[in-house]
Amino acid sequence: MNRTYELMFIVRPDMAEEDLDKLISNLESTVASASGTVKNAERMGKRRLAYTVRKFREGIYVLLTIEGAGPVIHEVERRLRVTEPVIKFLTVRIDLEQKRLEKIKKLREARRKLSAETSAAAQAPAAPAAETSATA
Repeated sequence: MNRTYELMFIVRPDMAEEDLDKLISNLESTVASASGTVKNAERMGKRRLAYTVRKFREGIYVLLTIEGAGPVIHEVERRLRVTEPVIKFLTVRIDLEQKRLEKIKKLREARRKLSAETSAAAQAPAAPAAETSATA
């Protein structure tokens, strides 16, 4: 069963751009070989960390959106643990949250349509009455 995950990881701030590209492509190939897909890879840039991690005060943030089963995520996390430039990482399952947000969005649309129909129905009888009194 495929699920959607967000994987945020932080690498050393002194890491070269080419090395970061190589790391991301390596993770993408790992996901692909484990029958998963990388929907999105977003580099968020260098930011200050909330607290010192491995003697670093800043890091380069990268966000991957991955779709796949549990073993895909286990393999990617295993690779991140043994990769020296990676300072921290966090994986969060987001498919349940996306379903919940879609449901809320549909409910809001239904309410919006219902309120538009009721307001249009309330205004419709008043308009012909105004026209008949104007012609009389």
